[in-house]
Amino acid sequence: MTLMSSRILVACRMALPASLLAVLTACSSLSSGPVEPGHYRVQRGDTLYRIASKHGQRVANLVRWNNLVDANRIEEGQVLRVAPPTAQASSGEGSATTPVATVPPAAAGAGENAAAGELGAGFSLQWPARGQVIGRYDGKSNRGIDIAGERGEPVLAAHEGRVIHVGPLRGYGNLVILKLNDRYLSAYAHNEQVLVREQETVARGQKIAEMGSSDTDRVKLHFEFRRDGKPIDPTRFLSPR
Repeated sequence: MTLMSSRILVACRMALPASLLAVLTACSSLSSGPVEPGHYRVQRGDTLYRIASKHGQRVANLVRWNNLVDANRIEEGQVLRVAPPTAQASSGEGSATTPVATVPPAAAGAGENAAAGELGAGFSLQWPARGQVIGRYDGKSNRGIDIAGERGEPVLAAHEGRVIHVGPLRGYGNLVILKLNDRYLSAYAHNEQVLVREQETVARGQKIAEMGSSDTDRVKLHFEFRRDGKPIDPTRFLSPR
């Protein structure tokens, strides 16, 4: 494992006590692609205070906008939001500020539509378990789907990728997070036994865990698919049942 890979893994694990969203957002933001306007890629030697000062922001704002667990823990390569959604852009020194046009709220399904375009028409997810769907995605109370099953039944990787987290997380029990690429991740919760290790590369359909009831009231698999740390409906990419 390279030094950078090790640091990325440590950063992701540090975020675990906060929430799954914080974990997935932090892990998915560590990439080398272009940075969108209003964002900044952390450089070697940066501190959050230095970044905030450079962009005319308060440290507290950067912590809030980026769901940071600890203001003293940022990693080289991590992408941070440094401007609010309704930021004002200056047209020059001493000139009046001009409001930036705000983007209207995304319509329902916008994340799924974007994902479909980015992943291509031929992309699909494999069903991670064979049981009946007992909980549907709604983007609010349920950010994935719940699949019933018997204790010990196989949990399968919905896509190829790299394991970036194995371990317990409150509300998710024994959790496995699998990274498809710099933007997409899948999560497999409530496992009885995990059969893979962090940094391991797995194939689509590979058995990665066994179903259980860790941190929940019945045996089931809770499955999530996320784009840039935000949940999207996985059934858009699963074959109909």
